[in-house]
Amino acid sequence: MTLSHEQEYQNSWQERQDYAESMQPIIGRLYRNLGVEIAVYGRPLVNTSTIDVIKAHKTVARFEETKLRLRESFPFLEAISKMELAPGRVDLGKLAYAYIYKNAGEGRSIEEYLNAELADLLNTGNRPAPRDVVLYGFGRIGRLLARLLIERGGSHADLRLRAIVVRGGRDGDLEKRASLLRRDSIHGPFNGSITVDHEKGAIKANGNYIQVIYANSPEEVDYTQYGIENALVVDNTGVWKDEDGLGKHLQSKGASKVLLTAPAKGDIKNVVYGVNNVDILSEDKIVSAASCTTNAITPVLKALNDKFGIKNGHVETVHSYTNDQNLIDNYHKAERRGRSAALNMVITSTGAAKAVAKALPELAGKLTGNAIRVPTPNVSMAILNLNLNAETTAEELNEFLRETSLHSELRDQIDYTASTEIVSTDLVGSRYAGVVDSQATIVDGDRVVLYVWYDNEFGYSCQVVRVMRDMAEVEFPSLPR
Repeated sequence: MTLSHEQEYQNSWQERQDYAESMQPIIGRLYRNLGVEIAVYGRPLVNTSTIDVIKAHKTVARFEETKLRLRESFPFLEAISKMELAPGRVDLGKLAYAYIYKNAGEGRSIEEYLNAELADLLNTGNRPAPRDVVLYGFGRIGRLLARLLIERGGSHADLRLRAIVVRGGRDGDLEKRASLLRRDSIHGPFNGSITVDHEKGAIKANGNYIQVIYANSPEEVDYTQYGIENALVVDNTGVWKDEDGLGKHLQSKGASKVLLTAPAKGDIKNVVYGVNNVDILSEDKIVSAASCTTNAITPVLKALNDKFGIKNGHVETVHSYTNDQNLIDNYHKAERRGRSAALNMVITSTGAAKAVAKALPELAGKLTGNAIRVPTPNVSMAILNLNLNAETTAEELNEFLRETSLHSELRDQIDYTASTEIVSTDLVGSRYAGVVDSQATIVDGDRVVLYVWYDNEFGYSCQVVRVMRDMAEVEFPSLPR
């Protein structure tokens, strides 16, 4: 009996669901037991739904000549699940596609192929103890960092969230903090369970016990009282930005290093992960993760400068409003920022273009920048108007950036979309520093205009976690390279 097109489609969909549902527990065990994150062409599959697993496989066709079926990738996931691996990210999609469609296996069995491709995660010896982390401040970035660290919690965790430090301590404060972690108007509900230990002043989330400490200044805190030692303190308050101010954290017992989630002043290293994180040394006590905009544009600028060379250019940021602005017209010390953020586009300054030079010195003095704050709560855009040293075409430039997003050392920083319908809300939750909108690319000889989206909250927080790993001297390879 010949099946109708409708029946064929229903059977195909059912097969995909079956494979996706079979994959989920394997992906979960790999992550919980070994710290191995499974992805498909950069799309993470940990803690995702059945539909997300199917959609991740579907996106492969955007980058390759044919799609990758779940029944094709499943044997590779099964084989990976039987390997003794160290923590790292494994791109199941790239491994399976290269083996099946690009003859990367070269006649080897799947097991032999994976042993070669994942060699950096094999036989790595004893794993180091997890590094204690303290979040100093619990605002937008602090809570997203907490979500990311909790997501990566468990017996395999390389970074262990032990405490948050906040001002206050009024009645009901602890429950309010937990509630803000539990529910987010932009990023949605917390994926898991959160309870409050009122007696000990702590938040319990997905097996993570997080002490809440109240203090008015860093030097007041003795972390050793809570069993916290050698901690990496992540300051996301923005109150202190120089060595003297941030150095106060190092006066706290149990604290050993400080990471600032904002641009730093003075000689503090401003690090954009993927670009200049190799500059982080063991002896560095204070480091900055730069700004969200600097993180969004610097990887793309580095790729373009390495390939074509950049003469000069201008960066215009269309940025969502922030807590620094007023909801309604009121006094503000900065020009224009006192006007209602929810009603106005507000021209303001940005130091992101100049800050690029701290991570990418070869662009010093070549870029100008400005910003427009707009009435949206999250996801921003950088418009790069550049003059290159070589002429190109839109097709060549887009193909280069697509390949960069897939196969370069910047693949965790740069994402790429060919959609003609994408808008800002579609990028909420993006884990990349920036997303190149290829359909908006303009090229006229050596003059280029690029549009780069970025989730200025979540994407930036993912970059911060990457810097945290380097400061904690934690190895976390992303394979295949």
